[in-house]
Amino acid sequence: MSADRRPAQTRPLGLALTMLLLGLLGLGGAYADEASPPSAPVLGYRLVASYPHDSGAFTQGLIHVDGRLYEGTGNYGASVLRRVDLTSGRVERETRLPSRLFGEGITQWRGRLVQLTWRERLGLIYDAETLKPQEAFRYEGEGWGLTHDERHWIMSDGSAVLRFLDPDSKEVVRRLTVLDGARPIDRLNELEYINGEIWANVWKRDHLVRISPETGAVIAYVDLAGLYPAAERPSQEAVLNGIAHDAASGRLFVTGKYWPRLYEIEVLPKSDP
Repeated sequence: MSADRRPAQTRPLGLALTMLLLGLLGLGGAYADEASPPSAPVLGYRLVASYPHDSGAFTQGLIHVDGRLYEGTGNYGASVLRRVDLTSGRVERETRLPSRLFGEGITQWRGRLVQLTWRERLGLIYDAETLKPQEAFRYEGEGWGLTHDERHWIMSDGSAVLRFLDPDSKEVVRRLTVLDGARPIDRLNELEYINGEIWANVWKRDHLVRISPETGAVIAYVDLAGLYPAAERPSQEAVLNGIAHDAASGRLFVTGKYWPRLYEIEVLPKSDP
């Protein structure tokens, strides 16, 4: 099945309009805190294409590597690591996690895939071709999102602090607090490293956060409100979660938990308020 390519939609929202719409949607205060607008710029997007996505997938991790799309899903008894055909949404291969494990973020590392678990403090390493488990490791705290910067694994745990792990020892070598101005941005979830920046979902918010890996400062937000309207979602759990960047082509994909579509988008520069 070919991709469902719809007319491009442009949303270069100004800051004032963005905040108004967020308030109407019940998402006010989504960026820094409930009292203040964001300090960092708010960017819009253009919808490039739309593809089928498993609406039963509780998406926790999403990556696009060497022309292949991989997805990690959550929930006890339903967590999987899978390779998916982008254009059809068909699952090409998958490995199910034991029912006692709740799957979380994933990343690729030197021909293998790494997957976190939520509260079990257990990381799993798979062969990228067969998806067969090869190794496991332990870490402290909860596991949420995972990406890498070619040197370290970068991990979120639902707080405002990102942890950098040494891939060999699996030990934390650095901690980075994410701030918009002086305000910490917590509930950091699924992660992706894109062109020298850390991009993150924020749990239950319809935007992405672009983060400086050097300072932790929020560089910008990408407002995705309306991409999959809240009124059309099957439940409150069907939140934005999943960022995949095709480094070879520059394409950017996003989806969410229980979303029936995976979207290819282009981020637009900030417009005037």
